[in-house]
Amino acid sequence: MHALHQVAHLDLETAMAPAQLRWRINEELPADINVLTLQPAAHRFHARHGAVARSYLYTDRAAADRLRQGVSSGGSGTPLDAAAMAGAARCFEGLHDFQSFTDQTPEEGSTRVKVGSVEVREEGALVLVRIVGSHFLWKMVRRMVGVLAEVGRGDYEADDVARLLREPSDAPARLTAPPRACSWKRVLYEGDAPVPPIRPVLWL
Repeated sequence: MHALHQVAHLDLETAMAPAQLRWRINEELPADINVLTLQPAAHRFHARHGAVARSYLYTDRAAADRLRQGVSSGGSGTPLDAAAMAGAARCFEGLHDFQSFTDQTPEEGSTRVKVGSVEVREEGALVLVRIVGSHFLWKMVRRMVGVLAEVGRGDYEADDVARLLREPSDAPARLTAPPRACSWKRVLYEGDAPVPPIRPVLWL
């Protein structure tokens, strides 16, 4: 998994200007991590606990090809029906118990998650999935994508997706999509504009 946009906070006493501090931090970071902006925040700000929504994007040509070929479940290479996936994706929206979509147990914390939107879009050879929710459980996004791929192949229907949310099942675990194509896209805080409707440019 990768992060395209992440927010972090740092409790620090310094006389450095934000631009100078950002430069100094980037000098110490590995080449594949870069602080894009740095600004003062309220003392009580917390990058994780203060977030009101998060967004994941599942998109990668090689991984999409693997999903199309049915590798994750031994399929026969049936092309994905993105329209069917988009229809079934609406089953995930709202407040649901995602116990079947995570390895996290109820003893470790609630498995109920509010999903704001699940969008499926076909762009050339790619089938792209973007999920926005209050928070996410371990492996939840990849299992959602894996189940939607089964819908796209015609092996599952929307009713099957709804059933997996109602009844505990190990099926999503068997259908977990590959991790390399899953990217943390955006985090939202109180007062931020909502995630806009998807447009092709967002997927490039």
